[in-house]
Amino acid sequence: MNESELETMRISFQKLDERRCEILNNPQIKKMQERVKRIREESVNNMEELLETAQKSFKENGMQVFLAENDKKALKIIYDIIKDDKIIAKSKSNTVSEIGLSQFLKEKNIDLVETDLGDRIVQLNPHDKRPAHPIGPALHLNVEKIAEIISESMGEQIKPNPRIIMEMVKANVQEELTKCQVGITGANSVAAEDGSLVMVHNEGNISLLTLMDTHIVVVGIDKLVSTIEDAISIIKLETAYATGTKIPSYINIISAPSKTADIEKRLLKGMYGASKVVVIFLDNGRKNAIKECLWCIGCGSCIVACPVYNAVGHEFGYKGYLGGRGVAMSKFIRDEKTSFDSGLYMCTLCGLCTLECPVSTPTSEIVEKIRFNSQKAGFYPEAHKKIRKNIKSSGKPF
Repeated sequence: MNESELETMRISFQKLDERRCEILNNPQIKKMQERVKRIREESVNNMEELLETAQKSFKENGMQVFLAENDKKALKIIYDIIKDDKIIAKSKSNTVSEIGLSQFLKEKNIDLVETDLGDRIVQLNPHDKRPAHPIGPALHLNVEKIAEIISESMGEQIKPNPRIIMEMVKANVQEELTKCQVGITGANSVAAEDGSLVMVHNEGNISLLTLMDTHIVVVGIDKLVSTIEDAISIIKLETAYATGTKIPSYINIISAPSKTADIEKRLLKGMYGASKVVVIFLDNGRKNAIKECLWCIGCGSCIVACPVYNAVGHEFGYKGYLGGRGVAMSKFIRDEKTSFDSGLYMCTLCGLCTLECPVSTPTSEIVEKIRFNSQKAGFYPEAHKKIRKNIKSSGKPF
């Protein structure tokens, strides 16, 4: 990010802090916070059992279920389904970004339409396609810059007015959606016992994608919980911390393909919504991750508070997983080198991320553990090598 983008991001973070200040001190939110923390701990500790239960439940509900050990397997599953399509649409999803779907489809000459406004703006940005926040991907771009991006990409000069920009992007996305038969989304939480996917959004775009003939859901196995009630608690807390509101505009719960039995009680699939729902559970290193790293509910509070992220932006993180927790996740998703390159030694270990985290993820402690293994693997700053050499030769660091 350049200095202008960083300043815009900081202003956006400040507005978010002001908006959510009152709600985060609400006794009901504090009580929910303790409940969600217990849910996440228990769910991560029982992830393998929940995964087995979920696979069975989803199949019983009439959905196709796959388990992808890594990103390559997930991409192959998706491609086998969409290989005859020329264009598909997706919603905002860190998990989908994690597997590199956008670049993969580009190589296969399949167009991808981002339906989230922020993601669409970032997608059309010719200079940098990385998001700034999991809920607000484009909040580092001011309205003048966004107008410039939209004008350039759509070939029509528009004024730097938020309403005009929104209407322009909405019309463009709606036009593209008429060409799509496949919608790809993530899920905020997954109820294993019920066989249900819970998704939250404010724009209404996910609802449009669930009406496509085929709905593909890519979700990390760390999103599993036991019941819908647990899942709803998580997304309510996520909403409070991410946006400063009590509840999102939309909560979609997908438990089966679209169907009707209104004619002689004969079951017919594909009424208004998807006739085929495909769920891809993604491991991609999660089974081997430090358990506390998987507590995250995706609200982004950690990066709002992080002094390093506020100073350098998305240089500190990995793909859509931003800040210290993203750096930690990159070690398990990829390897030590990726974690090192993502900013492993940028972290000051101040612990502000943990103080602001609704489930108290001990990110700085996780980063310390990963640094220890990273050094043993040979990935550490050059300055550290010089200090080590000096100590060995003269007994002094400098």
